[in-house]
Amino acid sequence: MTLLRRRWAAAAGWMRDLADDDAGDVPGWVLVTLMTAGLVVLIWAVAGPALSELFEQAIARVSGI
Repeated sequence: MTLLRRRWAAAAGWMRDLADDDAGDVPGWVLVTLMTAGLVVLIWAVAGPALSELFEQAIARVSGI
């Protein structure tokens, strides 16, 4: 068997094992999701007013008001 075939077989076996592993890390994913949501809320709270004003200025320039 050539080196390429052996590596392909090893990769296929690894992917098969990965697909069969359904244990998962649910608490880790929940933590990542909650932290991401928290960051979005924090950034939106800080940058929201400035972004709204920037948007309103852009619309005013385009519409000629």
